[in-house]
Amino acid sequence: MEELDYVADIRIDPTALDVEWLRQADLMRKYATHAAATKMAMDDAKERLDVVKAQLDRDIRKDPSQFGLDKVTETAVQSTILLQEAYTQGNQAWSEARYENDIANAAVRAIDQKKTALENLVRLLTASYFAGPQAPRDVAREWQERNERRENNARVRMTRRTKQQSA
Repeated sequence: MEELDYVADIRIDPTALDVEWLRQADLMRKYATHAAATKMAMDDAKERLDVVKAQLDRDIRKDPSQFGLDKVTETAVQSTILLQEAYTQGNQAWSEARYENDIANAAVRAIDQKKTALENLVRLLTASYFAGPQAPRDVAREWQERNERRENNARVRMTRRTKQQSA
């Protein structure tokens, strides 16, 4: 079984989207394979639990007094099965296997969400979202400022000429 590092595998490096895309298919395969393995383990645990239940059912019906029963009824047999250590251990094993399978399936969904996130990051990149800030030019304002500077410079020149002529 391959080593899984869920926290590292769901992380996205936005500066290496090409590498992230190259890894994506392999990540999905790795986590889907893990989910399938946990599903098989869960199914095996359920099958073992069913075998234990069937054996206990047979044993209880064969010798009810050994299990503290005076009368054999369906309800009494089922209740007695639930109280047996072998059944509770098998049920616990099945619950743990089911939990592991749920976690593995959640990891597969997270890797699929990573794919969606990568798709959206690429869309943002192609739309120049990550480019540096660039404000559009306001040509009218620039023209007005240029004309004002000209006028101010002209006044300064006139003031100098006027002072030089009066001196």
